[in-house]
Amino acid sequence: MIALQAPPAETAPAPAAPVRAQYGWGYSGPEGEGVGTLSLLMDPSSGRLVAELHGLGERLLLLEGDRAAGYRVQVPRQGLDQRAATLGALPVPFLPQLPSVEALLRLLGTGEGPGVSVLKKDAQGPLKLHWRGKDLRGREEQVWLERKRWEASR
Repeated sequence: MIALQAPPAETAPAPAAPVRAQYGWGYSGPEGEGVGTLSLLMDPSSGRLVAELHGLGERLLLLEGDRAAGYRVQVPRQGLDQRAATLGALPVPFLPQLPSVEALLRLLGTGEGPGVSVLKKDAQGPLKLHWRGKDLRGREEQVWLERKRWEASR
């Protein structure tokens, strides 16, 4: 007689933990060239995102929000202050356009994304990333990111 075993119960994957990350950032495009620091707090379970881009002692970009309340981007130099229900609906200068916090985590954690190439990896994943794409006006631009810190909360 053959004993039949029930298949293991399917369990939902544990929600991904919030991540704090910091990157060295380089930019080349129609707005000029620059370097700075990109600091991120990403929580895929709520869609929460806080992204600050600083260059030469000034905030170039603040992007914050979550899935429930929507998102807001502020770019003081360009006079941009805009809100949208989804991350993908916002114009985000100086960075690749992404539809969600999960897509941003995938880009930073694995190097997956349109126009993105991984220049260097370590045991944690992509250490240096390069993105080539178009700005909001359709002009060519490039961004380089170098991971300085990656910290998953528990």
